[in-house]
Parts: sequence; C-alpha cells; structure tokens
Amino acid sequence: MTRDVEWSSYRDAPRILHAPPGPRSRELLAEQARLETEAVSYPRHFPIAIASAQGATIEDVDGNRFIDWVAGISVLNLGHRHPRLEEALHAQAGKIWHALELPTEARIEFLRELRAHLPGALKNHAKILFTVTGGDAVETAVSLADFAQGRTGTVAFSGAYHGVHGGAVNLTSGRRYHRTTSFHGGSIVRVPYPDPYHPVLGADAGAAGTIRYLEHLVTDPHSGIDQISSVLVEPVLGEGGYVVPPADFLPSLREFCDRHHILLIADEVQTGLGRTGRFWAVEHSGVTPDILCIAKSIGGGIPLSLVAYREDLAPELPPGFHLGTYRGNPLALAVGTEVLRILAGTDVIERTRTRGARLLERFRSISSSHPAMGDVRGLGFMIGTEFVRDARTRSPWTEGAKSVRAGMLGRGVLMHTAGSYDQVLRFMAPLTIEDELLERGTEIFEQAIGDLDRQPPATASTPPESSPSPPPAHARRPAGPLPHPTASGAAIRRINRRRSSPR
Repeated sequence: MTRDVEWSSYRDAPRILHAPPGPRSRELLAEQARLETEAVSYPRHFPIAIASAQGATIEDVDGNRFIDWVAGISVLNLGHRHPRLEEALHAQAGKIWHALELPTEARIEFLRELRAHLPGALKNHAKILFTVTGGDAVETAVSLADFAQGRTGTVAFSGAYHGVHGGAVNLTSGRRYHRTTSFHGGSIVRVPYPDPYHPVLGADAGAAGTIRYLEHLVTDPHSGIDQISSVLVEPVLGEGGYVVPPADFLPSLREFCDRHHILLIADEVQTGLGRTGRFWAVEHSGVTPDILCIAKSIGGGIPLSLVAYREDLAPELPPGFHLGTYRGNPLALAVGTEVLRILAGTDVIERTRTRGARLLERFRSISSSHPAMGDVRGLGFMIGTEFVRDARTRSPWTEGAKSVRAGMLGRGVLMHTAGSYDQVLRFMAPLTIEDELLERGTEIFEQAIGDLDRQPPATASTPPESSPSPPPAHARRPAGPLPHPTASGAAIRRINRRRSSPR
C-alpha cells in the first residue's frame, strides 16, 4: 500500500500571533453569543473563530495557527480538506445534491464499498440502513434489535455516550444529559463498564466480573430484570474517558450474547474507520457484532451515518421503519466512498497502529515524571491521559486536565477532555497528521504539564459532577484585553523560530 499524503498541514503550526482569543475572534465569539443559543459548548473550551483548515491544522481569524488534536471529535480521521475527498465532493456537486432514497451512482458505489469493508461475518453479508446522525444510528440500532427479537430491554454501560437527542439520550449514561430532554423511555439496564483503572466488577482481573453480573441479570428470577433484547457497547469507551477494556471483554460479551440469544450492537461511531489502528475496533478481538453503528469520519466532515446489520436479522423490515429526509445524502456518499478507498488502499491505518503505539509510550514516559498523570491508555490514535489529585486514591482532577487544555491552547495545540469528571485529556488527532506536528504537539503537552506541576491540586473529598461550564468570558465581559491563558510567550517564540515558511 502507498502513503497517501506526505504533508498537507500548515507547515509553520503552531503559530501564535495574538494570545487567543485574538481581537477578531473576540468579535465573532461575542456575535455568536448574541445570536445563538447559550447551549453551544465548544466555544467555551476553545475560544477561537476559525478561518480555514488544512490537514491536521487550523487557522483562526487572527492569523493564529493550531495543531489540531481534536479532529472534530474523531470526525476528521483523514484531516481537514483531504485532497481526494475534496475532489470527490466537487465531482458529485456537479451531478446531484439530494435524492431522497432513489438510487444514484454515488449511493450504489458507497453501499458496495462499505459492505466490502465491514468486519468479520458482516463483510459482504450485511444490510444497510441510513440514518442522520450518530445518535440516530444508535437509536435506530436498538429499535432494529427490539423489532428482530420481538422484545425490549437494552444493556448499556456506565460511561457510555451514544448521543443526546430523542431516545438515544437514555442510552447515554451522563445525568447532565438526561436533564436536558423530555424524551424519557425505553428499557435500559445500566452495567459498569470494565475499567481496569477504576474497577467496579473486577475489571483489573479481566472481564469475568462483568460477565458474572450479566449472567445474574438474565438467569436470576429475582434480579429485577424481566428481559433483555440487546447489549450496546463501545469497543473503547469514548466520552467516558478513552477507557480500553480488558482484552477478553468483547469476546466474553459475544459469548454471553450467543448463550442467551441476545443481539450485540457495537457503537463504532468514534472508534471506527482506522481510529484505533484497525479498520474497526472490534477487529482487535475478532468479534463480529450483529449490528454496527457508523457515523462521524465516514463522511469526512459531511454528515453521514448508518446502521449495518446481519442480512438475516430482519429480512422483512417494513418500509418506513426509519425515516429522515437527509439520510444518505449523495454528496456525503461520494465522499464516504473515497474515505473507505483511502483507508483500504493506503498505509494510513497501519501507520496509525505503529505511530499510536510509539505515542502511547511517549505519553507514558512523560507521566513517569508527572504524578498528576495517573493513567495513560489507548489504541492507535485514541489515547487518554487521566489526571488525578492523588495517585494512591486515583481521585479525578478536573481542574488539572482543564488547565493543561488551556495551556496547550495558548501555545497553539487543540486537545480536549473526556471522562465522568472531564479529568481525561484525549489524543484524537487526524490519522494523517505529520510526524513533525506530533513531535511539536507532544513538546507543548509536556510544557503545559510542567506548568501544572507548579500548581499542586487542591484537596477535595468528593469530585463535583461534570456539568456544563459557566458562560464564556467573551459572553460575560465587554471586549477588551484579557490575560494570556498561559503566559508562555518565550516558549511560543522558541517553537516558532524552528518553523519553515508558511505553506
């Protein structure tokens, strides 16, 4: 296989000309706050206004350039404006933009390409049901399982994130999301996810404790559970903190489902399409789910989501079982076909596996000198670093993770938090990021950790429940000078001196 893109990012990133948020970003952030709902989230964490993006880099309206370790929350596995995706988009734009469910060349090509790259027994033996968003895909998958089984009841795990609209919010574990919806319902059985760093059911010794508990739920007539139709699982916990479960978890879960005629649904919205160093995260364990949820990176940044399921699962699914005007948009399908071809026809996934393993060791090496980094785990380009107040108690340190995030932003690297208490910083850069940008970003990560070492954690008996942040500064104060978030101008100048000319 060939390497697809040698260098596509801004070569001089990171470049900080104005301490973020710069003056023009302040203006646009303030206008957004005036015109748009207060419910928006990301401007609170990354107070910048974006002008353009290339590869694994973003430029704001003030001329600052950032290394992007967020990738639209794993939407941009192939980076911003990948040239082959851009070409596919332009080619389709000259044909048709919207076609309902009528066949088009773009639709048929995508369906054929996708089926050929599904995991295990689903490969070339799956039916596809288009949806609108990742949450919509998950909700539809559960409805499909219940329809096929003729019963209801879904096992979902603690720390799970499966979307926050409609019925999907009930499958997501966070209480703060449950408070935002009026659509409560469904039969959800919540089980602790096997987290080796925070074991609840013995996850430090493998998945046996979790499976024993599931067996109790289905076999004990007094467990309180009447019936279970499906088990919904993320192969690696995403928003819950980038938790990699024990290696025997998914195989044991597959065996449990088979013993009790329960359908296994894998939510690969975030883990799929090369993110973990395999095409699908379930391939690490050789497990084939009955139903697979796909979204995010499949559209290369254009909304596209779907459910793939065993073709024998529901052979007579009625017309109109799931509806949505924008399902299977031709523009997104054309780009999605090219996404699949790039992943299958280049070495990007293999390089994600090998580079991810090296980067994981690099983060672990950094953690050995910084006790606040309690745990480092991951697969491929899905790496989580958990911040703790005390290495012995493993008490989450929310402020520490957020402080490092702010320090990195000030130096020109975007990195985001996750976890029950926002105590985990997660690496999820585009898989196509250049090695030099990985090195620059890692240097900045270490500098931000150094700043944290000079701010020891305050003691706290009980960590606060994660909740939305207060309104951003730009929405509460008039425009005017703000202090630099890290006061690290010297470090920025040292890095910028090493840069080549802008792309």
